[in-house]
Amino acid sequence: MVTEYTPTELMDRDSRSNRYYRNAVERHWDPGEIELEEDVENLLAHIEASDEYDRSYWDRTLNGIAKFGAGEDAVTEDLAPLATVLDDIDDQLFLTTQLYEEAKHADFFDRYWREVIWTVEDELGWERSNPRNDKWFNEPYVDLFDRNRKAQYRLLEEDTLDNRAKAYCHYHLTVEGILAQTGYYGMQTSYGGEFEELPHLPGLVEGFTKIRSDEGRHVGFGMNQLKKLIAEGVDPALIEDTVHDLLPLVQGITEDERFQPDDEAERVGLEDGALAAYAVEKHTDRMQQITDAAAEIPDVDELVRLEGDD
Repeated sequence: MVTEYTPTELMDRDSRSNRYYRNAVERHWDPGEIELEEDVENLLAHIEASDEYDRSYWDRTLNGIAKFGAGEDAVTEDLAPLATVLDDIDDQLFLTTQLYEEAKHADFFDRYWREVIWTVEDELGWERSNPRNDKWFNEPYVDLFDRNRKAQYRLLEEDTLDNRAKAYCHYHLTVEGILAQTGYYGMQTSYGGEFEELPHLPGLVEGFTKIRSDEGRHVGFGMNQLKKLIAEGVDPALIEDTVHDLLPLVQGITEDERFQPDDEAERVGLEDGALAAYAVEKHTDRMQQITDAAAEIPDVDELVRLEGDD
């Protein structure tokens, strides 16, 4: 049913949503401006310097990038229902920036695959890899993103406070706040030059850094919305239970062993358990800030610094 047009209220320049919006405008970046040539050179040098490097090792490098790219495509598609039901002008302003930023993230990973992955494969005479091949996505991955999509589109059928809370829990707290932020942190650390056994990929790391900064703002918006929903009557247990039900899927994605060496001695990167500990710490802090009426959610600049610049 189409409702009669009425003018919107004026913006509230002091609201958190408006400050998140302004922060997004001020921190704009273009995925097409990130330099990728050094990534190609370093990957080729790394592969050619190893006598044992083959397609199985290559797949270990591509696995995370493929998961991130497909995930960004999915969340870009699935955010629209939330933007449709929000009725506060400042919330709507912020959601327009988030939609734009999710599209930029998808653009970055598409460009990286075309200009880095395929260029390396062409140079080596290998068949080009498909970033949407089913082999990259295990059952927990598919299940998590299916549930997220259902939680978002449920709002178009029944826009209740509880359903809004579940939508934020799926999208902002779990997919972005736990899975993506933890994964980006791990990839930044692994390919940021800290481990000599891994190629240094400055273009990929720069992309991860900028995306994490954006998503720190997205997570902060979701946290603030959930805090407001609790004040309006949503049971905090609903939020805790929803995220708790999704955590095994996140664990199943981050502990996907299919592209890891069988020999522990061959594994390089973060120590076992480091990413899980990082995720638990972040999640615990956020839940305390959301559910404790006296706790303050960090302001937008602090959130972007905490989430994007670790």
